[in-house]
Amino acid sequence: LAELIGAIPAARPLGAVFHCAAAFDNSLIESLDAGLMRGVFAPKADAAWHLHELTRDLDLTHFVLFSSIAGTFNNPGQGNYAAANAFLDALARRRREEGLPALSLGWGGWERSGGMLATLDEGDLARLGRAGISPLADHEGLELLDRCLVLGPPHLLPVALDRGALRAAARAGTLAPLFSGIVKAPPSAPTGAFAEQLTTAPEGRRQTLALELVRSHVAAVLGHASAGSVDPDRPFKDLGFDSLATLELRNRLGAASGLQLPTSVVFDHPTPAALADFLLSLLVGTGAAAEPDIEGEVKRLEATLAAAGSEHRRKYQGRLQDLLLAVAAET
Repeated sequence: LAELIGAIPAARPLGAVFHCAAAFDNSLIESLDAGLMRGVFAPKADAAWHLHELTRDLDLTHFVLFSSIAGTFNNPGQGNYAAANAFLDALARRRREEGLPALSLGWGGWERSGGMLATLDEGDLARLGRAGISPLADHEGLELLDRCLVLGPPHLLPVALDRGALRAAARAGTLAPLFSGIVKAPPSAPTGAFAEQLTTAPEGRRQTLALELVRSHVAAVLGHASAGSVDPDRPFKDLGFDSLATLELRNRLGAASGLQLPTSVVFDHPTPAALADFLLSLLVGTGAAAEPDIEGEVKRLEATLAAAGSEHRRKYQGRLQDLLLAVAAET
């Protein structure tokens, strides 16, 4: 960059900088490592800082950083990308405090072919749509760029919002808190209302209700038209779930049930039926006089182990062996 900037003729000096680097390598926070961080930070944060240092003494009219809405809303599975873009937003504020031109634009997606949205699969695009983010057409994006260049704040979000999707998220209890002032639709039921519905239902109806809840949210996450298309005994990984989909399902079920569910709940209960049984046990329990469902628990454990990778099976091998020894000793 120093060589490039130094090669600009003095008679035609550099007047503006637009830093448009786009790079992401999505992964959940637990899976991030130094390589995943470097791959995103190098073109985004490092390059922006170099441009800042190399041009701070030049008479620029604009210093524009193409950031992302992820830096503000911290999209699930984009911890490294969100952090890199948050750095750009902070850099713009710092330059303004130093009296230098700066603008960080937290874009949503553009619908043009070959853009960053082209690297996303159908599940990712559906997830963005449910979050209320619509892709921008070229003319919309360019119009927003022109408007942002003449506005005052150092950090703006030129994003197209789908108010219908935002209202649907509000009704489901999954609306991002930063959107709460944009839509007025309250959740259709208060958080945890399903727990009350379940406890007041006849005992013979409870398992059906729990399974209907899980299947309906699985269908929503996968973009299916109805819960009827979700096979209750098919493993989530075969249904098309990835790590981000499991996280979204966990959040949805947590909002519906009022439970603080662990991030691994979908991996620990790998079919809709198994997950429904688990929620039922947490919300209602079996009762003091109820006969423990040992057969069902063993089958669910078998299904979980079959769906888990060899690394997870080795992790719990010792505990399972200890359990078998304890059972054998008591008999």
